[in-house]
Amino acid sequence: MNPANPFGTAVAVRDGRVLGVGRAEELAEWGEHTLDERFAGLVLMPGFVEAHSHSAAGAMWAMPYVGYFDRTAPDGEVWQGCRSIDDVIARLRSIEEQMSAAGADDAEPLVAWGLDPIYFADERMYAHHLDEVSSVRPVYVQHASFHLATVNSVLLERESITSDIQTPGVDLGPDGEPNGELQERPAMALAVDATAKLYGSMETDEALWAYGHVARNAGHTTIADMGGGQLPDERVAQWRRVVDHPDFPARASVTVSTNRAGPLGRLDLAGRAAQLRNESSEKLRFGVVKITLDGSIQGFTARVSSPHYYKPPPGHPGNGMWLIAPDQMAELVLSYHRLGLTIHCHCNGDEATEVFIDAVESALEAHPRWDHRHTVQHCQLTTTAQYRRMAALGMCANIFSNHIFHWGDQHRDLTVGPERARGMDACATASRLGVPFSIHSDAAVTPLGHLHVAWCAVNRITASGDVLGDQERISVPEALHAITLGAAWQLKMDHEIGSIEAGKFADFAVLHDDPLTVDPARLKDIGVWGTVLGGRPHPSSAP
Repeated sequence: MNPANPFGTAVAVRDGRVLGVGRAEELAEWGEHTLDERFAGLVLMPGFVEAHSHSAAGAMWAMPYVGYFDRTAPDGEVWQGCRSIDDVIARLRSIEEQMSAAGADDAEPLVAWGLDPIYFADERMYAHHLDEVSSVRPVYVQHASFHLATVNSVLLERESITSDIQTPGVDLGPDGEPNGELQERPAMALAVDATAKLYGSMETDEALWAYGHVARNAGHTTIADMGGGQLPDERVAQWRRVVDHPDFPARASVTVSTNRAGPLGRLDLAGRAAQLRNESSEKLRFGVVKITLDGSIQGFTARVSSPHYYKPPPGHPGNGMWLIAPDQMAELVLSYHRLGLTIHCHCNGDEATEVFIDAVESALEAHPRWDHRHTVQHCQLTTTAQYRRMAALGMCANIFSNHIFHWGDQHRDLTVGPERARGMDACATASRLGVPFSIHSDAAVTPLGHLHVAWCAVNRITASGDVLGDQERISVPEALHAITLGAAWQLKMDHEIGSIEAGKFADFAVLHDDPLTVDPARLKDIGVWGTVLGGRPHPSSAP
């Protein structure tokens, strides 16, 4: 990925950094050395850089998975997907039986993850379905998007979630009573015991270690946790304890997230984020801010401009939810921008993108600043006109290309309709208009794995095999740039990672085939041996 020296047959490494790339005999001129031939016959690339994922990619495996697609756990175990409501109920019932047999109190909630009712075309999954799992134990199932959850009647009753509650996002059925679907964080937080169990699982050392192992198994050497929360001192110490451990197989960039509850207000977090930049190390970085502006397209909670949603579920209000009031965004963005922080803003819908672009433009007028690299995260329905504005303002796009495979059919048929679905996740438009971009998995929403992410951007094939928007396909070299240097640029780490060249960290993805020579349709099938981080090999545990 170094255009001045794109290929070599050997790389020289000293003290964790690259001395040079070329032929072994010329690199030997650096002096006394050991020739390590363990990767003969394999392919080294720059370690993949995931600029939008979550440590939940490791944490969630402490709970049962009930998603539609097969998923591989950090230890290499493959969990089969649940292809129907009956499959979900059967798996949850089995887990409930195991909990009861182990003596778990009925008050302990059963928490699972990965569900998305949009795949079940005939009906949506509600509380009455989960009542078949247990009539005495609370059941809480986190959706794949992490923007919604479905719960059973026991949980609704125990947490006093009724039609009288004014919290937005408590979905009501035809009878005017809660139907078990909780949309977005304020509503999900009403399930106090279940969310405590869920989020508690994310704040353990074991969860962070599993996050690193998931990354290693897929060839990633740098991962950005875009849900770091308010990062109190004890959480920072935990990140440092795990990531700075010599055996941890990745570097991590951890954001301050404005939408997570805590003692600091959103404006106060600007100072906290700026202070944390001084806490960084070679493996652990701080100083990035994450704002979540809207919800999920497949959950019908993203803010989508006119004509809004194509075929929303019955009772839907017509558009999604603002997770931060638009009229607060200009002040919020300016508070971070003034302190030299890079702002990453979750914008699934184009209405949200417009609000963030307006806020960045306002901040730049009030406080001109070069090289800010403020980034629209997900960037799914961003229009051509918006990409032009982003280019003019020096903004970046981190595009959720995995949606084309995982939800492309549903976006075409249900959420936004055929025309807008063909223009979703528009990598080619970003490239054409000069917007620096990367592509991502949003793990654990979809599996962390940049070969699949690149495959989606190159081929744009849905789960049913349809090609969705071939005009937005990009080339393999463009996709490889997006998952290495493109992502490193957004994290302001491109001077250290993203290419194999002299002076940079010796961070490599070790692959069984060359992405530039295999059939582009096979990109996602390339095997990963593991990674090298700072010159140290980390073999994968994946089968």
